Amino acid sequence: MKKRPVVFLIVILLGLRPGSIQRVAVAQSRPSDAEILTILQQRIDQYKKSVGIVVGVINQDGSRVISYGRLSQESDRKPDGDTVFEVGSITKVFTAILLADMVERGEVKLDDPISKFLPQSVKVPTRNGKEITLRDLATHTSGLPRLPSNFAPKDANNPYADYTVEQMYAFLSNYTLSRDIGVKYEYSNYGAGLLGHILALKAGMDYETLVKTRICDPLTMRSTRIQLPPDLRARLATGHDGDLKVAANWDIPTLAGAGALRSTVNDLLKFLAANLGLTKTALFPALEKTHLAQQNAGAPGVEVGLGWHIYNKHGAQIVWHNGGTGGYHSFIGFDKKKRLGVAVLSNSINNIDDIGLHLLESTYPLYKERVPIKVDPKILDAYVGVYQLNADTFVTVTKITDRLFLQPTGGLKREIRPESETDFFIQGANVHLSFVKDAAGKVTHMVLYQSDGTKQSAPKTDKPAPEERKAITLDPKVYDAYVGQYELAPGLIFTIGKEENRLMAQLTGQPKFELFPESETKFFYIVVDAQITFVKDEAGKVTHLILHQFGLNQPAKKIK
Repeated sequence: MKKRPVVFLIVILLGLRPGSIQRVAVAQSRPSDAEILTILQQRIDQYKKSVGIVVGVINQDGSRVISYGRLSQESDRKPDGDTVFEVGSITKVFTAILLADMVERGEVKLDDPISKFLPQSVKVPTRNGKEITLRDLATHTSGLPRLPSNFAPKDANNPYADYTVEQMYAFLSNYTLSRDIGVKYEYSNYGAGLLGHILALKAGMDYETLVKTRICDPLTMRSTRIQLPPDLRARLATGHDGDLKVAANWDIPTLAGAGALRSTVNDLLKFLAANLGLTKTALFPALEKTHLAQQNAGAPGVEVGLGWHIYNKHGAQIVWHNGGTGGYHSFIGFDKKKRLGVAVLSNSINNIDDIGLHLLESTYPLYKERVPIKVDPKILDAYVGVYQLNADTFVTVTKITDRLFLQPTGGLKREIRPESETDFFIQGANVHLSFVKDAAGKVTHMVLYQSDGTKQSAPKTDKPAPEERKAITLDPKVYDAYVGQYELAPGLIFTIGKEENRLMAQLTGQPKFELFPESETKFFYIVVDAQITFVKDEAGKVTHLILHQFGLNQPAKKIK
């Protein structure tokens, strides 16, 4: 709010299950079908990160579709180029293309203030005499936040479904900008959704009709829609969360321009062909405008165009975007110089961006599973502290019991696990780091290796790490009494489980997070400022839990 070639002899020798392979035209380009199929087999069968993945590759010789896995855990049906997936934030690229097309038609200007198109009753915030423009929304430089403060979904499994136009207007009218407009990139689902809404208002039609009329019909993309008619719904893959459990589909009516579209690899190959100029279309001038860098995106070699992100790394320029909803992940990208495009669609929320980037430029590393080792906890003490990644970003390393945790400015706190005394990784992410010491054994800096192949050095500062809640060590048998389900509200359930002698909590529609003990009954999260207390009756039986967050104490009765 994110692949599988044809050498069957190699497939058999490697012991892989053959995936389905479509040929649209004979193509001799690399990467090969066999390479892609091997990547997908490993991602699904070995790493257990998805149930089904479809990859499309296109260049001037033609296109290929390589698929592997299943439409769902309960089905033997295999995905293919016509399988429908939620594509999430890839929708933002379509929204930006609508903007560029309307500029080409003379209907709007990039630097028109958005107040020009909204009802007079809506008060658009300004700052230092500057107004938010259409360009600012398309480049995530409006100063508007990722999500509005009045975003409070009734159903966490379908979080955008009940957010209304009235709420969108109310937030905008009452928001005070905390930074100057057009100066700094800050990714905003709200801003992109607002842009889609404005363009639909200007065109006099709903967002889906606008996308269909201006983009899908000209490019014959007949399977890219928001509302799915019966024939498309029959081809919809089942979504899965990070643990490969079935996830609900998302509906995004008001902020549709941020992530509401569903599509197929075959349709996205047509879309990529148009962007690469491999097919002729009257849309091409508008498409090209969206590829031009507009703003630095806050990291070395990363820029933002209109809707697209642009990587200038490893001697290649890749224009790309990804998407994620509650049960899907998607990626599209292209290299104009190579005239190569790649689309990857997965029916799990787990990240597959690395596959798309690697297939466009092999220097980008693929995700690999890493194996943690045990390290003397005393060694970890030296790594605790604050490291400066760049002018605006600090990375804080803290220690809870005998484990290290890392948190970048504005980001989630994640555990980093050791694979040596100096090398660590984040479980489930293609991110790892090394701590570097001087000749005297003092830690001087960390080196962070990111999923896109970027290596960044972060010197250790003199800033003290913030005070942490103190976790204690409990006999894991204590956790057994807490395992179960607790109803926080109708349809909103806490599932408490025990994994690797750790207590885990998962709220309906949200990821699973660990709970750390402060006492035998009181626990805390590290990813958010929230705590949980388990309550027992006089017989010692657990009756409910209490969630402590935002100054509130919310009880949840144990129901199972």
